[in-house]
Amino acid sequence: MRFFLCLFLLLPALFAQAQTAGDTLSVACPLPRVMEMCVELDASRAVDAAAGPLTFRWNMGDGILLTGPSVQHCYQARRKYTVQLDVVEDATGEVRTAEKLIPVDFTQEIVLNFRAVDTVRVGQPVTFDALDSQLPLCRNVVVLWDFRDGYVSNGPQVQHAFRRPGQYPVRMSLRGNGPDSCPSSHCVSRTVVVLP
Repeated sequence: MRFFLCLFLLLPALFAQAQTAGDTLSVACPLPRVMEMCVELDASRAVDAAAGPLTFRWNMGDGILLTGPSVQHCYQARRKYTVQLDVVEDATGEVRTAEKLIPVDFTQEIVLNFRAVDTVRVGQPVTFDALDSQLPLCRNVVVLWDFRDGYVSNGPQVQHAFRRPGQYPVRMSLRGNGPDSCPSSHCVSRTVVVLP
């Protein structure tokens, strides 16, 4: 059987800028981007003249089963998956189990994202959550927050209450500490509107 398989990982490029350690002023930090963890798989060019028509069954590795020569799927968790393609010969019903195993790894991408409300009132605590962010090549990663109102904090999840109304372009930075292949710090920003 001649087998042609195309795998496309749909991972948007990150445009977060590098910054020097501890510096939250020198570069513009872009908006966080939602990282879709999606794949497109295409076996439509797979042929087996002797077997005749084929049915393609895809076990996506997260409990989802799909059927068809071409499939698309988005994952919910940032981990490693193995997609298993089983091929069924329509004429005989014979199932060729694990005709192809495809590794899909979402753990090696730099992710810079944080969650927070867009609008809040003065004095109301806001939770800032960077739990999905990662610098995979770094051993120790520190999450730094600059609320742009004179206060800073660190940790993957923090709370902060703004004391004055206004618009605050809150910055979240990831700083990796070694080894040498560890990328420099990166930051993203999201504006929080504080009402009286």
